[in-house]
Amino acid sequence: MALLELSGIEKRFGATAALSGVTLTIQPGEIRALVGENGAGKSTLVAILSGAFAPDAGRMRLAGEPYAPRDAADARRSGVACIHQELCLCPHLSVAENILLGIEPASGGWISRRRALARAAALLSEFGRGEIDPGRRVGSLALPDRQIVEICRALACDARLLLMDEPTSTLQRSNVDRLFRLMRQLRDREIAILYISHFLEEVREIAGTYTILRDGQSVDSGELASVGDGDLIAGMVGRQLQSTLAQGTAPAAPGEPLLEVRDLASPPRLRSVSFELHRGEILGIAGLIGSGRTDLLRALFGLSPATGRLRWRGEDLPAAGLESSRQIRRGLGYLSEDRKAEGLALGLSIADNVTLSRFSTCARRGWIHLREQRKQTEDVLGLLRVRTPGVRSRVLRLSGGNQQKVALGRLLHQDPDLLLLDEPARGIDVGSKNDIYREIGRMAERGKAILMVSSYLPELLSLCHRIAVMSRGRLSPARPASEWTQDSILQAAIGS
Repeated sequence: MALLELSGIEKRFGATAALSGVTLTIQPGEIRALVGENGAGKSTLVAILSGAFAPDAGRMRLAGEPYAPRDAADARRSGVACIHQELCLCPHLSVAENILLGIEPASGGWISRRRALARAAALLSEFGRGEIDPGRRVGSLALPDRQIVEICRALACDARLLLMDEPTSTLQRSNVDRLFRLMRQLRDREIAILYISHFLEEVREIAGTYTILRDGQSVDSGELASVGDGDLIAGMVGRQLQSTLAQGTAPAAPGEPLLEVRDLASPPRLRSVSFELHRGEILGIAGLIGSGRTDLLRALFGLSPATGRLRWRGEDLPAAGLESSRQIRRGLGYLSEDRKAEGLALGLSIADNVTLSRFSTCARRGWIHLREQRKQTEDVLGLLRVRTPGVRSRVLRLSGGNQQKVALGRLLHQDPDLLLLDEPARGIDVGSKNDIYREIGRMAERGKAILMVSSYLPELLSLCHRIAVMSRGRLSPARPASEWTQDSILQAAIGS
């Protein structure tokens, strides 16, 4: 008997049809990949299964019984747990309190802190991250560690169906391997997993079956072993896709040095960084999470205190005392890895977010010219193929991938000379990645300089002209991308 059966699931938000006919079956112990473009309806389907929304039409059955969860707690009691793409944690609570939220060990109406800490520590150790203190406040953790807390919270309720929406988006490969080992253990215990990922190599590594969503409909299902990547991508985007990656070639004519950095430091993680960046060049920064990659970008943009010397367009600048507002005026733009907390103003409209860094292009005497703002926003959204009901819609309403494209669209509209990109393609489907890679390449061809941090090594090797590796807060000399391999980058990252 199937564990989960969905038939004709539909869901509308106003005039927008998020789902318009989804049929899906999952067996006990099956890992099924759910793939599709951003905005195809994957996260909406997960939200329905986890009790956040009720479907407008269709039928759901769990273990042969009608399934209609009233809320997330009701879904968890039924054995359905979700790991969301955008983390749903309480930053002011401890790791243990987040993991066991709603299922705290108690007696006589009092929560047993000792038992809660022990249970959380056991789950963290099972995932291979026993060094995370279960009593530590979640808000003080790095983003990848918070994702591990989210995963452990889903495991804590002894689920029979796990919904995983981009669970590896901020994990290093070592943690991805741990997660996959754990998923296989869960599969062997007859726990089913619905797995969403834009990384097709990960999908093939962990899943046995697949379902493709396109425009809110399930368009194909089957065994992964029987279908090629080209067919999967064609099913997702509705067309054959040609790669637009730069293949790591050097710029045709490297421009003058735009930025020179000497002995940049931002304790405790960024210890010593020196490099040059030329106009028309894409310089990739690789390294393990926590090695200082993000600290480098934040220090350059004036978001973290730093010491050292910069030379910008031939002008000497002390690293101490940099301010982000002045860096924007100088021609620098920054894309944060955490779009939810830093990259976007979720309560504002798409148009306001896109034009936020450069309102002057659509303002007259201190007033925003709405028609001009709409036109500029639509031009940017067209370049990145953002799916939206309209530019006045709140960014909060968009899928995670489309939110990421809006965050990048803000930089396209700002038109800086130097782009600081931290995980620019995080949570983006394969079709949209091509759009983003194409725009990054076009900006380099126009003489922009790009400093890009990424955990996805094929992205760095294919897109960047040169690559440098961060290890324990120190940056290696930059070398042409053709001189690096994934193995040599990892060896440099771990200091071997």
